[in-house]
Amino acid sequence: MVTTELVILAFATVLGLIHLVIAAAYKRRQDGNQWAMGSRDEQKNYSGVAERLDRAEKNFLETFPYFAVGILLVHAQAHEGFLSSLGAWLYLIARIAYIPLYASGVSVVRSIVWGVSMIGIVLVLIAIL
Repeated sequence: MVTTELVILAFATVLGLIHLVIAAAYKRRQDGNQWAMGSRDEQKNYSGVAERLDRAEKNFLETFPYFAVGILLVHAQAHEGFLSSLGAWLYLIARIAYIPLYASGVSVVRSIVWGVSMIGIVLVLIAIL
């Protein structure tokens, strides 16, 4: 049975792909397609929006495994409920908001939004218990 939590996990996976594509697009603006299609032996340093989007993508990749494992454990144990659903929604919405906040260079609000996504993960993990 497909649950709300699994649907949100699927959307979060798509969000990860969006992170990858957006960051790559902005980096290609700085280093060009020729470099991207080459051996990439030399390290590129990015700046501005490209660097912030790269860091936002890396941050997503740091949190997503914990979220995904939590959702899968909730589902495997059939512990879906209010806490797991709320946690999943908090994680997804916060991670969506995180992209433009990080890209724009907003610092304090971005950190609060990151905290909300972490609260989402914690709620999912509590639901497992």
